[in-house]
Amino acid sequence: MAKEKIVLAYSGGLDTSVILKWLKETYDAEIIAFTADIGQKDELDGLEEKALATGASKIYIDDLRDEFARDFINPMFQAAALYEGQYLLGTSIARPLIAKRMVEIARAEGATAIAHGATGKGNDQVRFELTAAALAPEISVIAPWRLEEFREQFPGRAEMIAYAEKHGIPVTASAAKPYSTDRNLLHISFESGMLEDPWFDPSATSNKDMFVLSVDPEDAPDQAEYIELEFEKGDCVAINGTRLTPLQVMETLNEVGGKHGIGRVDMVENRFVGMKSRGVYETPGGTILFTAHRKMESLTMDRDVMHLRDSLISKYASLVYNGFWFAPERLAIQALVTESQKNVSGTVRLKLYKGNVIGAGVKSPVSLYNPDIATMEADPTKAYDQGDATGFIRLNALRLKVGSGVEQNAKK
Repeated sequence: MAKEKIVLAYSGGLDTSVILKWLKETYDAEIIAFTADIGQKDELDGLEEKALATGASKIYIDDLRDEFARDFINPMFQAAALYEGQYLLGTSIARPLIAKRMVEIARAEGATAIAHGATGKGNDQVRFELTAAALAPEISVIAPWRLEEFREQFPGRAEMIAYAEKHGIPVTASAAKPYSTDRNLLHISFESGMLEDPWFDPSATSNKDMFVLSVDPEDAPDQAEYIELEFEKGDCVAINGTRLTPLQVMETLNEVGGKHGIGRVDMVENRFVGMKSRGVYETPGGTILFTAHRKMESLTMDRDVMHLRDSLISKYASLVYNGFWFAPERLAIQALVTESQKNVSGTVRLKLYKGNVIGAGVKSPVSLYNPDIATMEADPTKAYDQGDATGFIRLNALRLKVGSGVEQNAKK
């Protein structure tokens, strides 16, 4: 009989390397490794050889960067999603794409299960498995870190390193970087290790080497740089007059943003599983794009449409953070967001300087800003009669006056 097949989300690090071998031995299964190229750069070097040497029968290394930028980052930024007022959801938005491709591979290979190396304490386990449930409910999920026998065998990193050495698994593990990272096209995250102390200062001069995508704002150029972003229906389509794909937009903004020390965030956030967690993030390109998009909306988006969309930001961001990308409520909100973006077109000019993104102008052929109406001088069009405001204020004040009268009578 043919062996059972399991598709494993594989990064080549200590955890997934050990898990690959452990799954093969424990389940007597054929392990198909899968790595999504979503912008990790040199982290992908040598993965194929390593996976096959560790025991994988096959490995998929799929370039998903275009799809990531076009179908995940762009729709999320149209929704102005920001988790707990700070986090641009760089890790969160990548997980449904990875899981989507995993179940596609599982179906193509005839696998009965997918597996991941997310721990039982984090958000990623939820994101992977909710996506699988939405897209392929017939495929089971194996989460080794939630299995007691796995945790008993590997209570710490020392046991995992010893297991890797015993089985000839090439793993680089050291105390030089006592924290974990996750990098993709949108950002890089840092957590655990010394960062578990919320009083630890990652911005200190002694910790400069930790950061990857951006220079310290103090070391950024002393000369500001201007940049122009052109939008069509809520998506950035050109930078400084050059037409670009969504992937090229992110790559370009990451480079210029990193040069100016833009996009660093240090926060304590609320995980979906219930605990608080400290994370440090670098999102240079995303920070520029988020700021530019909001400025474009300020000129072109109807007031009440904007306020309605904004009332859904917290809900939308939580859906992404908690792993509900393919849930019907996210899709429903996205339909509203798409409609809200139909006139978000034009050009935004920004000034980048030492970690700051500063607005420097906005224009649009469908601008809702009318200088004749907004001017403090005489309105040549007579479209707005200031006298009309008297009745407007009187009507809006009516309920306040009635309420105040009731309170005063009650005190007598």
